[in-house]
Amino acid sequence: MTELIHRQGREEILRSRAAMPTQPFDMSNPNPAITLKLAETAADLEGAIAVRMRVFVGEQGIPAGIEVDDADTAPDTVHAVALAGGAVIATGRLLPDVDGKGPHVGRMAVEQRWRRSGVGGQVLEFLENHARALGFRQITLHAQEYVKAFYAAHGYREVGAMFLEADIPHREMVKEL
Repeated sequence: MTELIHRQGREEILRSRAAMPTQPFDMSNPNPAITLKLAETAADLEGAIAVRMRVFVGEQGIPAGIEVDDADTAPDTVHAVALAGGAVIATGRLLPDVDGKGPHVGRMAVEQRWRRSGVGGQVLEFLENHARALGFRQITLHAQEYVKAFYAAHGYREVGAMFLEADIPHREMVKEL
């Protein structure tokens, strides 16, 4: 990510989310092409945060103060975005090493209109490929219970017992790359 993203702090990201549009894509084109890329600009990161805010804060009731964290602007965090019509419609992030377990996928979010279209799987695969290119051979994530079948369909297996994260049941899942 660029230096611009790293200079933008957590508090600025939280303030900027209020200015994010509630309808981030042009509805006059119902099937725009999807582009996957790393978030490289402040606008990319703001778009990713806006999607997460709509999904996790707006839909699931997670407090905004815990949704955006210091890892969002850490120099080694990788954010992937899926764009349609120039707007971010899905996102996920990759933390390079969490608790000595290697890379960790998190903050996977897809705009409601785009769910079950395959874009979430594309973002996940994009992040896996990035981890693979960095030399990692295993990847970990914390799946919300209701979407663990999605991750299982992408080759992840459950490890350990259910736990609460932001008061939502999760399972740790891993995949060999």
